[in-house]
Amino acid sequence: MKFRPLHDRVVIRRLDAEEKTVGGIIIPDTAQEKPMEGEVVAAGPGARNEQGQIVNLEVKAGDRILFGKWSGTEVKLDGEELLIMKESDIMGIIEGIPAAKKKAA
Repeated sequence: MKFRPLHDRVVIRRLDAEEKTVGGIIIPDTAQEKPMEGEVVAAGPGARNEQGQIVNLEVKAGDRILFGKWSGTEVKLDGEELLIMKESDIMGIIEGIPAAKKKAA
C-alpha cells in the first residue's frame, strides 16, 4: 500500500532506542521509553499560507529527526507501526548521521 500524507503532515518511523546505558546496564523492553528519534518516511507537499501559496516543508524523506514524546498519531500500515504528525511537532533535524535502517518494535 502506498500512503501519501497531505498538507504539512509527515510520516515517521521510530528508530530503536539504546538497549544499554553508558555504564553497560541492559534495559529490558518493558522499562524502555519509546524513542523520540525517527526517520521521515514520507512528507506532504506543504501548508498553504494566507495568500494561498504552498509553503514547502523543511523535512524530506530520509531525514533523521527529533520529535516530542507525545507527538503524532500512531498508525499501522502494511504491518509496520508508524507515526503521522504535523511538521510543527518536529523539534529538529539531526545532521551528519544517516538515518539507521532499523526500526523500533
